[in-house]
Amino acid sequence: MERNKIEIHYCTQCRWLMRAGWMAQELLTTFDQEIDEMSLLPGTGGIYDIYANGNLVWSRKEEGRFPDITELKQAVRDAIAPDKSLGHADKKS
Repeated sequence: MERNKIEIHYCTQCRWLMRAGWMAQELLTTFDQEIDEMSLLPGTGGIYDIYANGNLVWSRKEEGRFPDITELKQAVRDAIAPDKSLGHADKKS
């Protein structure tokens, strides 16, 4: 069985550690049975990228903004637990 690993790469120059820590906490709470490993990886140059099992699920530079927590949870869910319900946070198709 694949182990699910989430990585949040954040910019130390921009002081985004608190944001990264909060998002990590939200993901760990929501996916307490699915996430096996969570990493916060400091970087520079305005980086704020989130990976699930090595696949990019959010890039601040590509999107031009940070994710809101609901869309981040949906992106991570789609990558690691596509059948998991997020309850009220799920968007209806």
